[in-house]
Amino acid sequence: MTDVSERVPATCPSCSPDIETVHEVLKPGGQVTVRCTECDHVHKTTIEEPEEVTRDVVVSQDGESFTATVDAPPEETVAVGEEFVLDTEEAIMTVRITSLELDGQRRADEAAIEDVETFWTRAVDNVSVDATIHPKEGTGNREDTRSVELFVPGDYEFVVGAVEEHGDEEFDVEGIVVTDDAEGYEFDKLDYDGDTAIAKDIKRLYGRDRTTSAWSAW
Repeated sequence: MTDVSERVPATCPSCSPDIETVHEVLKPGGQVTVRCTECDHVHKTTIEEPEEVTRDVVVSQDGESFTATVDAPPEETVAVGEEFVLDTEEAIMTVRITSLELDGQRRADEAAIEDVETFWTRAVDNVSVDATIHPKEGTGNREDTRSVELFVPGDYEFVVGAVEEHGDEEFDVEGIVVTDDAEGYEFDKLDYDGDTAIAKDIKRLYGRDRTTSAWSAW
């Protein structure tokens, strides 16, 4: 239902009977009371509410998953890599589409919402980044390389050549591998000083340890 203070397009019998202008909703209902923002004329009109369909959404977050639903216009086209805001019982979050499931468990990279049965997504507000940290030169063996998990906002920027500090971890960023659904990157592997990627686009991060304590694989 249309809410008070919402702005909607409508024709105005006073100043614009043929072309829609922006109107402010004063009183919702079947016949909505609106005020034209062009001439301040108050009148009643009928607002056509857009048709929407409900679709299932599977959200992956920090190695776990849960299901929710989303309402959207059936004719709208969506694609893998796109993001949208999802209102769940737990929280309002931004998710990125990783796959679209159609009828018969068919998968597609792009489809009209009316043809989609389930959105497969991953949360991108706050993410975990897998990082491979190599020991400092001369302080450990290649086998001493370890993997750590960094928890950062989805828009946190990592830069090749920069120093990162996360808790007890301090390392130089040596390389970044971006995810298959990331857009705007020329290459999947970034390894030149100054190359940047945001956390929600990163598949794996590679770094060189900078801690002053003796290297330990444990």
